[in-house]
Amino acid sequence: MMQIEVIGLDPPCKKCTELLNNVNAAVTQSGIKASVKKRWTLSKKVRDQYGLLLSPALVLDGAVVAQGKVYQTDRIVEMIK
Repeated sequence: MMQIEVIGLDPPCKKCTELLNNVNAAVTQSGIKASVKKRWTLSKKVRDQYGLLLSPALVLDGAVVAQGKVYQTDRIVEMIK
């Protein structure tokens, strides 16, 4: 099962929410088994763990694949297949 994390700000900004919605739609559309976790925190621990500088961030199986970008659903489907 793929582990997907969307990391953003608390309270979530428009971009963070949009990325989370796009990820959920991509998982549904692709039919893969995935755990989608939202982390609305950019604490020092999280920043250091992933080396984050921008939000929102998209993490697939522990690897940061995007920072400061909102990928559209079709792009995310390509990435998770």
